[in-house]
Amino acid sequence: MDRDLKIALVQSELHWQKAATNRAMFETLFQKIEPDTDVVVLPEMFTTGFTMHAATCAETMDGQTVAWIRIQAQHLKTHICGSIIIQENKNYYNRLLWATPDGKLHIYDKRHLFRMAGEHHTYAAGNRRLIVHVNGWKICPFICYDLRFPVWIRAKKMNYDAAIFVANWPAKRSHFWKMLLPARAVENQIFVIGVNRVGKDGNGFSYSGDSTVIAPNGEIIAQHHHVSGVFTHLLSHKLLQESRENFPAWQDADDFELKADPDADS
Repeated sequence: MDRDLKIALVQSELHWQKAATNRAMFETLFQKIEPDTDVVVLPEMFTTGFTMHAATCAETMDGQTVAWIRIQAQHLKTHICGSIIIQENKNYYNRLLWATPDGKLHIYDKRHLFRMAGEHHTYAAGNRRLIVHVNGWKICPFICYDLRFPVWIRAKKMNYDAAIFVANWPAKRSHFWKMLLPARAVENQIFVIGVNRVGKDGNGFSYSGDSTVIAPNGEIIAQHHHVSGVFTHLLSHKLLQESRENFPAWQDADDFELKADPDADS
């Protein structure tokens, strides 16, 4: 890895449980994506908003949104990620899709389900992390509530360089979003990217966005409040390398194995 990573944060309102309308909206926003962007990040449940109506909103892996995200990634010549509701093997999943510019598709199923909304009653939990290789960078994506669980996120022996969190994180708990994102960056000495939505959902919850890019030392590089848009930032390879070399705390980290199979390399 010897180059910076160009990443686009797509922060937007979401039309409640209207997949086709949301796909069309994102296609319009994609017109603002800069050339040579490496990764485009969409919010959690980007076709529906955060809903427990899985039976009426779920798609399958051969459905329209999976096909759509693969086409968009190839057309834009970039990686695109975000989560949707998937039905598979009689279960529903809050599944992150990661589409590559060469037509491949990787998946990550949300590990920590938000019990305060009954998500654990509606969806099945995942048990494997995903690490995607993008132009020499190793990126590990997570979904919303995962942010609160540092053991699951732990970058053991620097096995990844950046974490992405896609979210529907309500404004009334934005303080925790702003606090936990830097914590995950500092304790793992990685870049952290959080992409949240704005507006109000069908349950009446408001969202302030606050999509964020954070350096390995916890410094906030950018944070975007309340407004819809596409926000592009460079992650510095030099800054990542210097952070690890000048303060190699990672060498003293505890060694452990998770009971769940932790990593699926792409």
